[in-house]
Amino acid sequence: MENGSFPKCQKCGKGDLVPLSDFGSQGAPIHYKAWVCTNPDCGYNVKIRNGEIYLNEPILSGELHTRTRREYTP
Repeated sequence: MENGSFPKCQKCGKGDLVPLSDFGSQGAPIHYKAWVCTNPDCGYNVKIRNGEIYLNEPILSGELHTRTRREYTP
């Protein structure tokens, strides 16, 4: 990364690869779990799951995800 910019996507050459982070099952942060191209027409991505590398998995919209609400019962 030169001058603080993200690397160009090697697949499309138009977008940048940006890092994404997540949380593990115990709530610990996992930095740079995935790198995704910013060009929506490209969709290139690299993800790490359980120590294995996955390329070009389908990207789903978070709009379809419904949150479950947990109620506290003593």
